Amino acid sequence: MKNLAASLLLLTSVIAAPVNAAKADFEQRIKIDSDRQAADLKNKIASYLDNVKITQGSLVINADIVQVFGEKDSDVKVYLAKGNPATFEQLLDDGNMINLQADEIRYEPGKNMITISGHALLRQQDSQVSGSRITYNTLTEQLSAESDKNERVTTILEPEIKDKNKDQN
Repeated sequence: MKNLAASLLLLTSVIAAPVNAAKADFEQRIKIDSDRQAADLKNKIASYLDNVKITQGSLVINADIVQVFGEKDSDVKVYLAKGNPATFEQLLDDGNMINLQADEIRYEPGKNMITISGHALLRQQDSQVSGSRITYNTLTEQLSAESDKNERVTTILEPEIKDKNKDQN
């Protein structure tokens, strides 16, 4: 029971607390590079195809295809990235990188939400969480992970490596 409590505490400190999205990133412009693009201007849908890379500050999304959906009479956009896998990475305020990968990444900057689904994997430092779907709110810094029926969410926590030089003094 003591090990379970320690593991949960470590999970909270390693995965949840440090996931402070670099808030300055969300004030930066969004740049999309791809080999090809197509647009349905009437319905406010843009499609970016082949070797797609989205950047916003330190935030980087790589995918095979990205569709951007705009809401009518609004500047609100939803970015839907698909790949084998699609990836997301960002330098956090604490200097650590967060890496996400999945079959699909749904990025909603206006709602401060990132949802990854289909073989979803979150890595930070040496720890990771995997499941069918992982949702992260960049404003509240809350994370949730879930899996489909008959599957489980898996968390792997690596032990902290103590500095040997520090222990010898």
